[in-house]
Amino acid sequence: MSYKPTIGLEIHSELLTRTKMFCDCDNDPSEIKPNINVCPICLGHPGTLPKINKEAVDLVIKTGLALNCTINKFSKFDRKNYFYPDLPKAYQISQYDKPICLNGYLTLPSSGKKIRITRIHLEEDTGRLAHSADGNHSLVDFNRAGVPLMELVTEPDIANADEAVEFAREFQLILRYLEVSDADMEKGHMRVEVNISIAKEGEPLGTKVEIKNLNSFRAVFGSIECEVQRQEEELENGKKIPQETRGWDDIKQKTISQRLKEEAHDYRYFPEPDLPPMIFSDEYINKIKNSISELPEQKRIRFSSDYNLSNIQIELLISDKNFSDFFEKSVSELRELDINGNPEIIYNYLTSDVKGIESDKKINLNQSKLEPKYLAQVIYLLSSDKISSRVAKDVLAKSFDTGKSPEDIIKDEGLLQVSSENELETAVNEVIEKNEKVCYDYKNGKDNALQFLVGQIMAKTKGKANPKVVRELLIKLINK
Repeated sequence: MSYKPTIGLEIHSELLTRTKMFCDCDNDPSEIKPNINVCPICLGHPGTLPKINKEAVDLVIKTGLALNCTINKFSKFDRKNYFYPDLPKAYQISQYDKPICLNGYLTLPSSGKKIRITRIHLEEDTGRLAHSADGNHSLVDFNRAGVPLMELVTEPDIANADEAVEFAREFQLILRYLEVSDADMEKGHMRVEVNISIAKEGEPLGTKVEIKNLNSFRAVFGSIECEVQRQEEELENGKKIPQETRGWDDIKQKTISQRLKEEAHDYRYFPEPDLPPMIFSDEYINKIKNSISELPEQKRIRFSSDYNLSNIQIELLISDKNFSDFFEKSVSELRELDINGNPEIIYNYLTSDVKGIESDKKINLNQSKLEPKYLAQVIYLLSSDKISSRVAKDVLAKSFDTGKSPEDIIKDEGLLQVSSENELETAVNEVIEKNEKVCYDYKNGKDNALQFLVGQIMAKTKGKANPKVVRELLIKLINK
């Protein structure tokens, strides 16, 4: 039988605010000591009163505008009532019928397909449970309780696991470009929940099943593939699909039933009595809209027209905003030195040599001392035959560590490339004399022998010799 999956996503993102959602406790996800960033408000003590974090509200509006949403000019908070050990008040302050953002969309880069966004709302996060290995007890860390949490809900427009992962990746990228959230899934800054129904073509949707708390793109993909197959097998065997919440076992690669799915009325929503409604003017919304800088899709279009790069090259660059910014600044610096400076050379050095240095030193580019103008200088000196490619690599690594300019490093260490035949002739003759058999092999048609000799001379001159001049001089002297 052929079944068609219908998929919607709910994505929770912790916001990059200084303090928590309704109190002045630090919002510090890096804090490792439990129950440090807590106070009577986020611990739900009787008689305490919450206060709305304006910064968090602004970040949600900013996200909604970037995702083509309508901003609800009248919005409010509600109480969502349920009990769980890491929810100290036994209710969560969330939003129900008047969320901040409504009716947006995100376009998938690969296909241009628009995935509709139902809403984006703001709430507080729960605490974190740590379960003992024997399963006999659990401990609660309330540092995360009360952290501003943004939830995005899509329409069921997603057709398969690939589209779900692409949506989540693009949303993560947008959050980082907006500086709204770190959206690091491994650290729990962004969590994905998947709603899946299947039905035969032309028939009504089947029962919705929700898979909770997916913390990697791999888990999103695997859980959808597995759950679609599970539901198909259940229906083929004449069974019904219950509306339930399931978890994902990453080791066994299967979904596991956790509980029957609640309906909205089970939470007994009502307006939060301790917080006033929020009213946003057009002027206020436009001010936030004007603060939005270039987004990933706009950058894709511009990079294609300005730099003539391939789609694969563009995706690699824009996947990290710091990386793409460094690329652009380096290209600008190179074009000041050489009006014909090729952006692809900058791209190649960034994605090979600089990435290699990052990996070796375990330091990100934005944490290093390398400046865009230094990369441009290295490439300009290399293209002008003033340094060799070997020296270029070494100079980049030293500039990465020290912040010294390539020109200063080259001057201090005497690394300028030697292109004079007179200066190189002695070294070339010495290598020829020590490698008579290799020279004989070259004369008998073995081209690799010549490359070996060039390498010997480059090593002897510590990379300062011009390889092109060396090659020409070798051929002349060997055949003399």
